[in-house]
Amino acid sequence: MIKKSKYNVAVVGVGAVGIEMLRCLKRFNFPVGELRVLARSAREIDVDGQKYQVQAISPEVFDGIDIALFAGTEGEKGAAATYAVEVVKRGAVVIDNGADFRMDPKVPLVVPEVNAGDIRKHKGIIANPNCSTIQMVVALWPIYKKAGIKRIIITTLQAASGAGRGAVEQLKNELMELNKSGYSDIRIPRSSERSLPQQLAFNVFPHIGGFSDYDYTSEEWKLVKETHKIMHDDKIKISATTVRVPVRTGHSEAVYIETKKPIGLEAVRKLLVKSPGIVVIDEPKNSLYPMPKDVEGKTEIFIGRIRKDPFVKNGLWLWVVADNLLKGAAYNALQIAEELIR
Repeated sequence: MIKKSKYNVAVVGVGAVGIEMLRCLKRFNFPVGELRVLARSAREIDVDGQKYQVQAISPEVFDGIDIALFAGTEGEKGAAATYAVEVVKRGAVVIDNGADFRMDPKVPLVVPEVNAGDIRKHKGIIANPNCSTIQMVVALWPIYKKAGIKRIIITTLQAASGAGRGAVEQLKNELMELNKSGYSDIRIPRSSERSLPQQLAFNVFPHIGGFSDYDYTSEEWKLVKETHKIMHDDKIKISATTVRVPVRTGHSEAVYIETKKPIGLEAVRKLLVKSPGIVVIDEPKNSLYPMPKDVEGKTEIFIGRIRKDPFVKNGLWLWVVADNLLKGAAYNALQIAEELIR
């Protein structure tokens, strides 16, 4: 990319992630020349008191754009599948938060704290990984470099916002309905307007994405395949269970690993404390550990409950929490853009 003082940027999509992309561009002073906000239909939106004119998306509106940020929706297919190749032909670099290009061998899948060097291999498209993958690999990368990792077992506890604004509205409406009923019955009759496959208020369910091979969901397979690609190691054995929980924003993960070499707890803590993009909060006896309510609006990965497995020599547990709309999506895309222009 030609070095400039300002770059013309397009943000495609004005859902939860698209809104966070607009906030990140402003919050972190990205050198934006012209900003175009695109969606399926033209309209005006308000983000934190600032008005944005949204244009209807078409190939022509990408003329003159340097960087196109496609918002996507928690790893599902999005507008990039239709427009990305045409956008690249018109001279822009696409950074895509959707799932369309993640496993394409010609497209780098990037978490800057882990594999920023892969950006140099791009041919016009760079993929942003799934939110749950991003926070896990940032947490594990320092340990992987020092001691290697041969096995990962992960259970994610994923917030409503990961499934979009409709899921957040569902949670809010369900809580209001239960409050009106005086919680006489915490079960809510199924509504045709439900965004998620199950009631979320006062409930959790292990169903994110569609069910696939070995009865894993698509979200669970993303944790496997994306981690292999980002860390350039497909020998790591990864097992995952993804769970939706009644939290507005902030994904939590219980991550178990077995390292190839022995590594002490203090060595792990020191590694994590000095690693970029990581905050360690690990005083469980004082009830201090990361929680989603505290990380909303923050860009770092928060780690606590660091402990050894008393029954497996090289076994280690971590509790990992992050804002899924920021580091899990919009902010990671912005970091990719910053590396790109650097």
